[in-house]
Amino acid sequence: MRPKVGVLLSGCGFLDGTEIHEAVLTMLFLDRAGAEIVCMAPSGPQHHVMDHWTHKPSTGQKRDVLAESARIARGKIRDLATVQASELDGIVCPGGFGAAKNLCDFAAAGAKAKPHAEVARLLRDLHAQKKPIGAVCIAPALIASILGKDCAPHLTIGDDAQTAAALTAMGAQHHACTVQQFCADEENKIASTPAYMFDARIGDVATGIEKLVRAVVGWCVADKHAGART
Repeated sequence: MRPKVGVLLSGCGFLDGTEIHEAVLTMLFLDRAGAEIVCMAPSGPQHHVMDHWTHKPSTGQKRDVLAESARIARGKIRDLATVQASELDGIVCPGGFGAAKNLCDFAAAGAKAKPHAEVARLLRDLHAQKKPIGAVCIAPALIASILGKDCAPHLTIGDDAQTAAALTAMGAQHHACTVQQFCADEENKIASTPAYMFDARIGDVATGIEKLVRAVVGWCVADKHAGART
């Protein structure tokens, strides 16, 4: 049976939503690994809307996180509020500023970040059920905001000292990595990779994401086999 892996999106566009390259690469490698992909996003307004040409806020515009995320998922997406941990074998959270603006408020609050209630519910439930979690780019900050004080997860956002210090303050254990590497917390089944936390080539970003996806799917498959033996 194919593992069913969620992809948690946060909008469309790296400045105010999901980093599109990271999302597409995640889905590509999940598909190649034989996983069934379930895209999801919370419904509700984005923190703000950015002009991705000028890199400045677009005044007077409002966009919905779920509606924007549907652009990446080609319309095949679920409202996060309808998704239960019992339906999934694991999840991957691509990065982009939406992960730090729409899924939590890390972009504004730093180490005092609070997660979106539905995001926290699902990720806490998945962790409680010992199901794998992957986090790309800045998304490890989201993981730290939810699970940092509970299980001191091993995470990476690359080598940015200020961001790493904020994760540590939230209870995580940070490990410096290059863009082509990933951090695997075997005990908590949490994998992370820096991706576009570096000014990197897409091919190098892909290398790190593929390693992360392989780890997540590998844990999912091992869990399903273990369940079949019991």
